Amino acid sequence: MPLMPGAEPYHHDAGEVGVLLCHGFTGTPQSLRPWGEFLAGHGVSVSLPRQPGHGTRWQEMNRTRWEDWYAEVEKAFADLQGRCADVFVAGLSLGGCLALRLAEVHGPAIRGVVLVNPSIANDVPLLKLAPLLKWFVPSVPGVANDVKKPGVTELAYSRTPVKAAASLPGLWSLVQADLAQVTQPLLVFHSVDDHVVKPTSVAIIRQKIPQATIEELTDSYHVATLDNDADRIFAGSLDFIRTHASVPLQRD
Repeated sequence: MPLMPGAEPYHHDAGEVGVLLCHGFTGTPQSLRPWGEFLAGHGVSVSLPRQPGHGTRWQEMNRTRWEDWYAEVEKAFADLQGRCADVFVAGLSLGGCLALRLAEVHGPAIRGVVLVNPSIANDVPLLKLAPLLKWFVPSVPGVANDVKKPGVTELAYSRTPVKAAASLPGLWSLVQADLAQVTQPLLVFHSVDDHVVKPTSVAIIRQKIPQATIEELTDSYHVATLDNDADRIFAGSLDFIRTHASVPLQRD
């Protein structure tokens, strides 16, 4: 299946500190590529995979489930772990949920976690109907491109594949049940004006993970990594990695 131009994965080999970036539901690596390139430019090895079913056609995504997306980021984590002394994980939206699951599963093998507008709760009424709707409706209007900055477009599907969406509650439930296992340093960037993910997810993280640092973004919508606060996210995550890495970055 041909890829959308710009949906390609991104990888950069630098030093002994690596970060795995996880894009969101119906999105592509494009939404995180500027973040990855920024970190790469400061001596961080970066892995930004394209999750199965993403970046082609929404019909193809309907043949995938959350287990497929998680398997892809798990594979990318194993690759980074084999090449780097320290590995951090980060993610946008549902990619943040996948990053948290990696942290739950791998514990101290992950040095720290950075999340941007993470989605870990079923707080959208339409998604609650997805397990039933999937038998009747193949797709519904999409949730992509929630960006405040003029002239910026997120590369993502304009339709939400319902069968794929119907698998999300299983991931959310699993991640919420194991949040106490997230003991790594955690930095969360949260847009106060987000039209895709409600504040429920960050509220749960704040309650269940006491070491979490929550930073509010006041000039961005959901896809904050492409929005007005992107530079703040990039710089903040780099400082976080420098602080918690056990070895210096390549350019430090």
